Amino acid sequence: MGSVEDDRSLIEDGLLQNESGKEYTGDGSVDFHGKPVLKQNTGNWRACPFILGTEGCERLAYYGIATNLVTYLTNKLHEGNVSAATSVTTWQGTCYLTPLIGAVLADAYWGRYWTIAAFSTIYFIGMCTLTLSATVPGLRPSECVGSVCPSATPAQYVVFFLGLYLIALGTGGIKPCVSSFGADQFDDTDPKERVKKGSFFNWFYFSINIGALISSSFLVWIQDNAGWGLGFGIPAVFMGIAIASFFSGTSLYRFQRPGGSPLTRMCQVLVASFHKRDVVVPEDYALLYETQDKNSAIEGSRKLEHTDELKCLDKAAVVSDAESKSEEFSNPWRLCTVTQVEELKILIRMFPIWATGIVFSAVYAQMSTMFVEQGTVMDTSIGSFTIPAASLSSFDVISVIFWVPMYDRVIVPIARKFTGKERGFSELQRMGVGLFISVLCMSAAALVEIKRLQLARELGLVDEDVAVPLSIFWQIPQYVLLGAAEVFTFIGQLEFFYDQSPDAMRSLCSALSLLTTSLGNYLSALILTIVTYLTTQGGSTGWIPDNLNEGHLDYFFWLLAGLSFLNMLVYVVCAKRYKKKKAS
Repeated sequence: MGSVEDDRSLIEDGLLQNESGKEYTGDGSVDFHGKPVLKQNTGNWRACPFILGTEGCERLAYYGIATNLVTYLTNKLHEGNVSAATSVTTWQGTCYLTPLIGAVLADAYWGRYWTIAAFSTIYFIGMCTLTLSATVPGLRPSECVGSVCPSATPAQYVVFFLGLYLIALGTGGIKPCVSSFGADQFDDTDPKERVKKGSFFNWFYFSINIGALISSSFLVWIQDNAGWGLGFGIPAVFMGIAIASFFSGTSLYRFQRPGGSPLTRMCQVLVASFHKRDVVVPEDYALLYETQDKNSAIEGSRKLEHTDELKCLDKAAVVSDAESKSEEFSNPWRLCTVTQVEELKILIRMFPIWATGIVFSAVYAQMSTMFVEQGTVMDTSIGSFTIPAASLSSFDVISVIFWVPMYDRVIVPIARKFTGKERGFSELQRMGVGLFISVLCMSAAALVEIKRLQLARELGLVDEDVAVPLSIFWQIPQYVLLGAAEVFTFIGQLEFFYDQSPDAMRSLCSALSLLTTSLGNYLSALILTIVTYLTTQGGSTGWIPDNLNEGHLDYFFWLLAGLSFLNMLVYVVCAKRYKKKKAS
């Protein structure tokens, strides 16, 4: 057998076979020990149960905290409605911001497997810290005495938020890597496995929502009725199970080698193109610099074909006269390959599509904030049984659980007959449908609030901070619509940012898709702050007072519906102009 480089070249050409004629993967993936892997022994659906189990348990742990967190902040830490909602959205935003850290580490140095392993440990420590803060008497805030609710001590705040933000850091290494690591189990050079990869993203999101369903129903009830110590402890146990599930599948996984820092490569293109700003780009793009080997110079990446856009960046790949004479091509800060330049172009082309996901995420953030607060002032009883307001989010999850197999098994085969696309719809078409449904979701929430406020006025409850006798089940349509929007938009984003990203930047691009959720939460918090400031001028109660019967939460929902509609129009324009990547 020849050198490692020769083996890898043969593997990527789909030519290397063992003595029995069994094929190796053609995408350069290796096993745990760094050796080429046989298709029939690794990856594919045989490895996915461990990854899906990990994600399901981890999401159960996350939503076990996130779903009812606003209730803990208001009832136990005694924060006001706006303060609690802002704390939740800020924390959730951070949870979707830290994946940038994990993504860079995964793509550049550790690989996805070890990044998940390291950050899972941090996650578990955070879960245990949070459980202690709700269990140990000295760390637990004092209960209200009548109408007097003592504030939590600084030490209690520190321990609680330390645990909360350790979770935020831990999730930063898991979120951008698990979906990409799961997709890595399917050989991109094999048409049959490539179709299965599209199905994987659907079932990946399905596993997320199985965990979320248990959290939004069973765990919320435990927290409200059996205590927060147990309510936080159970998610901690499931996080431990998630770690065990992940390590159990090690021998079956396919691994992609880290390709070096993507941020460094992008900076090299910018520096090289600026340094050669006066150089003329040749009309024959074949004269631009690229390695002569079959493989890209970037570890774990295929070569990318040149595109005509952003020609100013092509200057980084122009071979200058001095470089041609000296044959010195080894300084990437002065000369970059076409593939390296195209990596940056791809990220720039993705940006408008990425940006439109921010408003959608702001809509999604309402499920754990304003939807819950709206539910607390509605009739939550069924006979003698009281339904926690946060439990209504289970209908969002049920909607997702219904739509994922419906989309995968019914809609895709039907759409495939009309579009000819192997996945039925393109990722961009799928996301566009989700954005439209999000407008309907916010409109449904506004209509429910109009009805609730009308009933409050008729019964003379405007000045009383009490629930209005309107069943909380009126909220079901808005949760169901939000679940349908998720299936189209969020799963579409997972597919889009994995398929369209450069091979050696897939964790980073997954993190960028998650960053829209982070910025959406921050946008929601900013809108809340601005709305509160503007609507409380001159001593007015504002749209979102502590007593929602006095406010106009419906105006807030209409505002988000309007922003969502404008966002959808911008998205349609951007999607029509988007050009897909071309890999060799």
